[in-house]
Order: sequence, then structure tokens, then C-alpha cells
Amino acid sequence: MSSISNNIVRFLATGFGSGYAPIAPGTAGTVVAIIPYYFLQQLSLSLYIGVILLAIILGIYLCQQADQQLGGHDNKQIVWDEFCGFWLTMTAVPFTWMHVLLGFLLFRYFDIHKPWPIRWADQKLTGGLGVMVDDVFAGLAACACMHILIAII
Repeated sequence: MSSISNNIVRFLATGFGSGYAPIAPGTAGTVVAIIPYYFLQQLSLSLYIGVILLAIILGIYLCQQADQQLGGHDNKQIVWDEFCGFWLTMTAVPFTWMHVLLGFLLFRYFDIHKPWPIRWADQKLTGGLGVMVDDVFAGLAACACMHILIAII
């Protein structure tokens, strides 16, 4: 891979550099993920889901390559998985800043505490797939909670 390709992979995998935050890079990455989400949420639901699926597939590749470049499995600087997990959390959720805050908090909760099956995916899967899948599961769990809470309120 050329150095330009390596730089592009690292730029995307680190969430436009947000993964280099010295404290809580996953949280910093999730905060930065709100910016592209603002634009993504304006798409139709089917296009939104399509973009997220492509981002997840791309993420498997990006995270695999970045893991090799940065060293170690699921290097904390890699936050593309947080981007995708947050975007999944917000699927079919009406855009309000209150919903964004709630989605952020729910996603971070599931990503940090990793209840089953999130913990299983985090421990058992390796490579780019392993980096991505636990955050996909966390995003799906947070999305389910978002929709339940919206229905109750």
C-alpha cells in the first residue's frame, strides 16, 4: 500500500483524526460522528441504511488495515467503528438535539459496558471484523432502546 493510501486509511479509521484524542478517543470519535450524521439523517431511510451498510463494509477493511499500521487489535485510535455504531443508533430516529444526545449516551453506554452479545463479539472476533462487530451490536442495541424510549414518551 502506498503512503498516500496508508494516510487515507488512517485518516478515515481514526475518524478524521478524532481517535488521536489523548483522553477517551472512542467518545471523541462518537462526538465527531455527529457532524456527518447531521447530513446523513437528511437522506431517505433506505438510502441512509444503504450508506451505513457501505460504511460498515468499508470499516471492516479500514479497521483491518489501520490495525496493521497502528499495531495491536482494536487500537484505541481507530474510531470508524464508533462512527458506524452511532449512525446505526440513530437509524429512523427523528432528528432533534435531544435525540442526538440520548443516542450518544445510549451508544457510549453499550460500547463501554459491552453486555452480551457485544462482549462476546469483542472477545471472540479478530481483525477488522472484530473491531467493527461489537460496535455494530452496540449500535443496534442502542437503536432498539431509542425506539422503545421514543414510543413510550
